[in-house]
Amino acid sequence: MRNSLSEELQRRVLVLDGAMGTMIQRLELDESDFRGKEFTGWHTALKGCNDLLCITQPDEIRRIHSAYVDAGADIIETNTFNANAISLKDYGLQDYVKRINMAGAEIARQAAGDSRFVVGSMGPTNVSLSMPTGHNESFDSLAEAFHRQALALICGGVDALLIETAFDTLNAKAAICGARHAMREAGRNVPLMISATLTDSGRLLSGQTLEAFVIAVSHADPISIGLNCGFGADSMLEFLPVLQNTPYYISAHPNAGLPDEMGKYVETPDKMAAYISRMLDKKLVNIIGGCCGTTPDHIRKIAELANQARPRVPEQPDCNTLRLCGLEIMKPQEFIKVGERCNVAGSRKFLRLIEEGNIDEAVTIAASQIDRGAAILDVNMDDGMLDTAAEMERFVTQLGLDSRTAGTPLMIDSSDFSVITNALKRIQGKPIVNSISLKEGEQIFLEHASEIKDLGAAVVVMAFDETGQATSYERRIEICGRAYRLLTEQTGFSGNDIVFDPNVLTVATGIEEHQNYALDFLRAVKWIKANCPGAKVSGGVSNLSFSFRGNNAIREAMHSVFLSHGRRRGMDMAIVNPSTPISDEHLSVQIKEAIEDVLLNRQTDATSRLIETASAMFENHVAHQTAKLQKTPAVSKPQDTSSILADMIEHGVTEGLKNAIDTALKAEGSAIAVINSRLMPGMNHVGELFGAGKMFLPQVVRSASVMKHAVEYLTPLIEAEAAAKIGSSHSSVRPKMVIATVKGDVHDIGKNIVAVIMRCSGFEMIDLGVMVPAKEIIAKAKEIHADLIGLSGLITPSLHEMTEVARLMKKEGMDIPLFIGGATTSAIHTAVKIAPEYDGPVIHTSDAASLPKIANELTASELSRLHAIQKIRQEQSLLRQKHLQAKSCTSLSLKDARKRHCGVKFPSPVPKQTGVYTIEIYSSQIVHLINWREFLWEWGLNPNGTGIEAERLINDAKRLIDGDMANALITARIALLPAVRQNDDIIINNTYRLPTLRSQTPNPVTQSCPSIADFIAEADDHIGLFAVTVNSTKSADTEYKDMLRQTIAHRFAEAATEYIHQYACVSLWGLDKKCGIRPAIGYSSLPDQSLIFELDRFLKFDEIGIKLTENGAMSPSASTAGLVIVNNSARYFEIGMITDEQCNDYCVRRNITLSDLNRFLR
Repeated sequence: MRNSLSEELQRRVLVLDGAMGTMIQRLELDESDFRGKEFTGWHTALKGCNDLLCITQPDEIRRIHSAYVDAGADIIETNTFNANAISLKDYGLQDYVKRINMAGAEIARQAAGDSRFVVGSMGPTNVSLSMPTGHNESFDSLAEAFHRQALALICGGVDALLIETAFDTLNAKAAICGARHAMREAGRNVPLMISATLTDSGRLLSGQTLEAFVIAVSHADPISIGLNCGFGADSMLEFLPVLQNTPYYISAHPNAGLPDEMGKYVETPDKMAAYISRMLDKKLVNIIGGCCGTTPDHIRKIAELANQARPRVPEQPDCNTLRLCGLEIMKPQEFIKVGERCNVAGSRKFLRLIEEGNIDEAVTIAASQIDRGAAILDVNMDDGMLDTAAEMERFVTQLGLDSRTAGTPLMIDSSDFSVITNALKRIQGKPIVNSISLKEGEQIFLEHASEIKDLGAAVVVMAFDETGQATSYERRIEICGRAYRLLTEQTGFSGNDIVFDPNVLTVATGIEEHQNYALDFLRAVKWIKANCPGAKVSGGVSNLSFSFRGNNAIREAMHSVFLSHGRRRGMDMAIVNPSTPISDEHLSVQIKEAIEDVLLNRQTDATSRLIETASAMFENHVAHQTAKLQKTPAVSKPQDTSSILADMIEHGVTEGLKNAIDTALKAEGSAIAVINSRLMPGMNHVGELFGAGKMFLPQVVRSASVMKHAVEYLTPLIEAEAAAKIGSSHSSVRPKMVIATVKGDVHDIGKNIVAVIMRCSGFEMIDLGVMVPAKEIIAKAKEIHADLIGLSGLITPSLHEMTEVARLMKKEGMDIPLFIGGATTSAIHTAVKIAPEYDGPVIHTSDAASLPKIANELTASELSRLHAIQKIRQEQSLLRQKHLQAKSCTSLSLKDARKRHCGVKFPSPVPKQTGVYTIEIYSSQIVHLINWREFLWEWGLNPNGTGIEAERLINDAKRLIDGDMANALITARIALLPAVRQNDDIIINNTYRLPTLRSQTPNPVTQSCPSIADFIAEADDHIGLFAVTVNSTKSADTEYKDMLRQTIAHRFAEAATEYIHQYACVSLWGLDKKCGIRPAIGYSSLPDQSLIFELDRFLKFDEIGIKLTENGAMSPSASTAGLVIVNNSARYFEIGMITDEQCNDYCVRRNITLSDLNRFLR
């Protein structure tokens, strides 16, 4: 009989199989193969739904499994990575979850036989629960999707479940929850394997550290935790040591290196095996296999190594440490302070902020608790006038997004259990629940505890049962002992995930039965630590001193003495003001003894003596405060205001700016001195913080706006000083940079961002705007003796204009650095096309943050300049060599490329309506379609939306959308016309020929060389042509708002194209839903920007407010145009490099010259 998975892992290193997707791609299956016989008439394209092949091509999937078995794999994964309802919904197959997963399990078992293990593969879906925008899914919907998948896999006979490629811990926790539910329903437990994928920072995409991820999923008690995908084995070696202290077996299944520029995985089996050998030699893993790009050849090499390796021995479980986390782990500490101020019942200020909806300031209170020493944040929203559940969810979500608080674990505090569970479903890390009790009996207690465990939290248990609250020592230990046994024996809770609160009750009340409250609590602490292994003890300390409310001095003293005694007996944590001392050493002997007499009930008159002491302390406190107010210092020392303006710039504060400038003028004596001594240090510091990644673009823009206001206020004084020759001795030493968007291009948001960043980094910026001819740029640079020139452009012809600027600069004998940037630019194009045209340095910059460093090197000392130029030219020389090698090796002849066409055989459905239509769309109709990831990327922020600045920027944008941009008008025009394919051309309306280009680099998977024309049938087909523009020209009152308005307009334009695509498919074509593609002019599939003029023939852009420049740029810049093709086989692709042969052929078909093509071709 075969050993269990656990038994085999104790004996040896097991080999997991390799990539399923890579092997499926090698089969080159077409749409009919994916459909099989059963899905011939399916309403949407099914190609790409690899999981469906378990039903339609089971023999092929079985052969792939068998190939891995023959290669030496011990563990076979089912072909079910995306076989959950959410992922299958893209294909309309959500009702086939059970069939696909059961078929996947059965096929894998047939191939594996009885001697190998089969694990059910469960991928993460394409939803990120930690990013609250961009989807309509919830924790519950994901958990249910995973439950359905896991149940089918278990019923299909898998030996284990593998939750893999986890990029968001909240998704993984939903999968764990669903899997545990499935096991209970199936009546069969199977081991859980969990595998995460990391970014190169060593964190999950959702921002969590690997150490925190392990803690956050530990409630699943997985048999293994590991890493897969993300990168190759060489990079994975860096992160596997982080997992070595875990009590779980470790798995690793890396990619076959990183994909090349064509998306192909090229790492050979031998090279990958060399890295795997190092993992095995260091005993880093127990399970080893392959992910993307790996094949049976890779697994065969890995198996040879694994058969000779000795397995890693897991660490023994730590049963004593309370392990909690947010995005980061809670570090071990002697005593844990739980911050108490995020509690609407305990803080009037916090309650007011929540009532007002001032979430940002409420988060600041939480951050201040952390700064003062809180290791955990207690959050309580229980208030009769609040929507408790909604406020808890909103605040907890915001805490997880704010960089100041996201790393800290939370204590979810509520008397409403539904509020607790809803909050737990929004927390990536491992929180703690406050609290549950036996008040409603064992059944409810166990149900609540089980749900908390399923959701991955630790728990606080109150000493409260069916008969009431425990107030004596005997009742405290009776209830705590009973609860501990129930939790550990019936729900599987580990002792170190249980925290008891034996009830801190008020003393010094004058009531005799209250006199032992504190003493009995302290005795109960000692008993719990001795009799409940691993369990922790906490308490709400503020209850202790409630008799003395209003006298904070005595209350804080009592808390310090109580905590000092509690710690000595084993108390682990307390909900307190984090500033509260946990030692009583600072107190006088008299005060300490008076408090101890009450707490330990040592004297019959202890309460009366403590009241006298408290009164004396209160009177002394009042007298001290009065003396401080009445005291007049002998010498009045003026406040140091030298840094006020710099601080205002750094923090983007304009309130009080004029007063601060006036104060600085009195101190400095001149406006120029204020700029140089007060304002510029702030700007320079902002630039340094941005370069170091400690400030983000929205903050920088706000800082620049403050600087702008300050300079505007000082300008009249500067002019007056100049006229009076007050400032004649001043000369600016700041480097000057001329920046412009080149001729024919109207896009300037990127240029504006660069100008802000450079200004903040100490450069004097001369912004010439958009559509600037080369001669004008150069003339201005020479006029002001510029140190640098920066060129920006978004459309393809702008590359030609940039080359012309470089040529003219050479002709004028210039040698200052030329910076190139913009969406269509690239390092390779700059090196190959622009740099050879100019004798000075030409630098490509991919982002604004990198520019100041290079610019500083090029404008510093001569030695620094020479070193920088040498490095730039060496890098560009290597790029040119690689370009020549790639050009000579990868491109097919045009004739051979055409043989690899993928022309469709059947036309798309006949539309209900044809013709040209103008559609007016209001922003309110499409705001839900905004791609906030792209919006954040445009501002240089993490597209995941994590961090306070990302959240703040999105909130600012939404306020602008709801305010000034409410019901902004977007105009679209779409033409739906007859079309057919003739070779590489599309014939529209039976008369007009639209030539397209063809890729000459075979697709690494399908080996095809597509053109857009391939997706139009040779007869009886149709095509859509569209243009969209956002009519939002109103300027804002600040630079920040103006840039915000522009970026929102761009996102509205993209959202409107999504809307138009949907409209064309459903309303005009009469289809059930959106399908096909909408390639935009000037992008990868249609790189010839001049095609925009051809669309203008049909759509008449000027009638909807769009103007075209001579280079094909659309104005307003928040405009876009392209094609709509609804054939199910249509896909996006990149033309890539084309030969001179195709260029000449295309020019003949387009009736243009080669120089025109080079000007417009991206």
